[in-house]
Amino acid sequence: MSPLRDMSEQTTHITKANTMNRREFLKTAGLAAGGLAASQFVPRFGLATPGPRQLTIDTRTLEVKGKAATVYGLTENGKPGLTFAPGESFSVALSNRLKEDTIIHWHGLTPPWEQDGVADNPLPMLKPGETRPYDFALEDAGTFWMHAHTLQEQNLLAAPLIVRSKEDLSADRQEVVILLHDFSFKPAEELLSNLTGGKGGHMMHGGHAMDHGSMGKMPMLHDMKSMGAGHDMSAMGGMGAMDLNDIEYDAYLANDRTLDDPEVIKVEKGGRVRLRIINGAASTAFHLTTGKLSAKLVAVDGREVAPMSGDTFPMSMAQRIDLDIDIPKDGGAFPILALREGTGDRAGIVLTTAGARIERLPARTETKAPPLDLTLEAALRSTAPLVNRRADKSVMAHLTGDMASYQWALEGLEDLKLKSGERVEIAMMNMSMMAHPMHLHGHAFQVIDIDGRRFAGATRDTVLVPPMKTVTIAFDAGKPGHWPFHCHHLYHMVTGMMTHIEVA
Repeated sequence: MSPLRDMSEQTTHITKANTMNRREFLKTAGLAAGGLAASQFVPRFGLATPGPRQLTIDTRTLEVKGKAATVYGLTENGKPGLTFAPGESFSVALSNRLKEDTIIHWHGLTPPWEQDGVADNPLPMLKPGETRPYDFALEDAGTFWMHAHTLQEQNLLAAPLIVRSKEDLSADRQEVVILLHDFSFKPAEELLSNLTGGKGGHMMHGGHAMDHGSMGKMPMLHDMKSMGAGHDMSAMGGMGAMDLNDIEYDAYLANDRTLDDPEVIKVEKGGRVRLRIINGAASTAFHLTTGKLSAKLVAVDGREVAPMSGDTFPMSMAQRIDLDIDIPKDGGAFPILALREGTGDRAGIVLTTAGARIERLPARTETKAPPLDLTLEAALRSTAPLVNRRADKSVMAHLTGDMASYQWALEGLEDLKLKSGERVEIAMMNMSMMAHPMHLHGHAFQVIDIDGRRFAGATRDTVLVPPMKTVTIAFDAGKPGHWPFHCHHLYHMVTGMMTHIEVA
C-alpha cells in the first residue's frame, strides 16, 4: 500500500468534541460495493516529541496504470510529510538515503536563509548517507509543503508540511490533505531535453538550477507560429493563442493515486471536513472542484482570507487552498477532483460515508477545463493585510520567453537590494504567452494590484501571472539572505526564470 494512501492516518484529525464517539465511528464504518476499498486512519493530534523529528529521503514503489514505478519520498516513520502542533519548533534531522545528492526546500516557511533548502545557497546539497539538522521557529500555522529544489521534484520528491493552530485543535472537524502531482515514466532530464531540443543541459549543475538572475534578455513571443504541434491551445482574443501545457504526462495523481483507483476516505454524516489541498505538480495547473458539495475557501498558501463560498477553485503550481465543507446528513460518496487546465484529464479522491455506493470515475473526459485566470485572485482579501504605508522601493519585473527556444527569464530584479524592514512593491509584467506561478522564498507577500486596479488582496507566497497580465505584490523585507525568486513551473525555473533578492 502506498504511504500516501495512508496519509489520512497522519493528517486526518478529529478534535476533542465527541472524540470517542467519532473514533468508534471511524473504526467501524463500512463501505458498500463498488470495487474501491476505503483507507483506514487514526486521528493524530500532532503532539510535540522530544528531540529532532526524523525525516527521511528515500525511494518507494508505486503502481501507476498497472506499471511499477520507482519514485522518491519524504517520510517520518514511514508516513509521508510532517505535521506540527501549535508551539512546536521546526526541529528536524533530514537524512538522505538516496544514491545521489539532493536538497529539500521548506516551501512557505520563513526559516533563516541558511536553512531555506536551495543548493549552494549557501549550503551544498546533501550527499548520500548524510544527515543535516534544521532548527528554527515556526512563525505561522497553515498548509505548507516541502520538495526537492532540483529536477528530482518531478519524481515525486515532495510531501505535505502542516503546521496546526490552536483553533485547528479545538475545531470540531476532520482534516484531509490532498497532494496533487503530475507523473511521467520518463526521467525529468529527458522531459527537459525534449522541451529544449537538447539545449538545456548547460542550465543544470548537479541536478539543480543555476542562478539565472544575470541571464541576458530573452526574445518575446509575438506569435504562435513557432510553437510545435501537440500543445494544448486556448483562444485569447486579439493575441492569437496561449500555451497551457508543454508536457503530456502519463498520469495525474492525488495522494499518489490515479482516479482509476483513487484514495477513499471515510467521513461522518453531517460532519465538517477541512480540506488542505497542495498542488505539488511540476508543471501542471488544476481547477479543484468539490462537485455536489459547497465549499468555503478560508486560506490560500497557508494564510487566512475572508471566507468565500464556491465549488471550483484555480490552483497553479505550488499553490495551496484550505476548504471547509459540510457533509450532508443523509451521507453519500463525494468525489473531490482536480481538473487539468485545457484538457479533460482529472485526478482526485473520494469522501464517503458509511454504506454509500462509490461509482468509478474516468481519469479523462471529453470536457476540457478552461485556462486559469485571475478572477478569484482579484476577489480574495487577506484577513491580515500589510500595514498601509508608502513603499520604500517600487520595481518592474518582466517575465519573458518563448516555446521555440524554451528559454525563460525574470528580468529587472538583478540589482534589487533591500534592508530588513523595507517595504518593496514588485510589478510583474508577463510578456510571454505562457502563465507563470511566481514564488518568493523566505517571505509572504500581499497581492495589491492586477492590471492597474489596486486592492488589498490575499497574502500568499506563490501568485499566478497569466500571459499579458501585470500582477503587483508588496512585502516587507524579512530575514537577511540571498532569497530565490522564481517561476514554480519546474522547467521554466531551470531554463532561466529565476533570480535572487538580497536582504541585508
